[in-house]
Amino acid sequence: MTGRSARSVFFAALGPAADGLRPECRDYAAGPVDRIVGAGVFEVVGSRFGRLGLLMRPFVGPRLLMTAHGYDVPFRVENRLVETADGAVELHATRTVHFARGDQEFVDLLRGGDEPGTLTNVLGDARRVELRLRVSVTDEGYLRLRSERAWLRLAGLRIPLPRVLSVRVEVTDGFDAATGRQTVAARAANPLLGTVLEYRGSFVWRREP
Repeated sequence: MTGRSARSVFFAALGPAADGLRPECRDYAAGPVDRIVGAGVFEVVGSRFGRLGLLMRPFVGPRLLMTAHGYDVPFRVENRLVETADGAVELHATRTVHFARGDQEFVDLLRGGDEPGTLTNVLGDARRVELRLRVSVTDEGYLRLRSERAWLRLAGLRIPLPRVLSVRVEVTDGFDAATGRQTVAARAANPLLGTVLEYRGSFVWRREP
């Protein structure tokens, strides 16, 4: 791989399987030169637990949990490539959701995983929640991420979370040929609580230097 593709965290995890992505998904997965900016509408987004999510903020930090839930909500996404001190590449994402009662943001970063075919996903400003994501291509040529393990980082410790305290995350990045828009669907669920966060919608995007 050369150029932009060589700096894609998704292509690095997928290897030859990246050839199975449909062209529009491959272009998006190739990543930004410096950043990608997108805008669209979530058909559904947020958490049904509302302000109960604030109870977890002291543990996980800001810009991770959402305290609202809505339908047909506008949003903005920005993806940036960041080169670390050791020369590795990370993809940093900021999603701003324009709820009627005010904007809410959630942020994360993706970098190469500790196993072939995986990415490490670090969530929130405090970077206390870490997931291992398995990267694959669906039959439709979409990009799919599925969590396999979760850790909580506190006081310099990396604590494995048992399944009952963890969340199962699945994200699918696709394309709607009828509208010409990129699509995204994500769900985070806990075995006891059910769905704790979801979003599903479509957007248009562009690369910016």
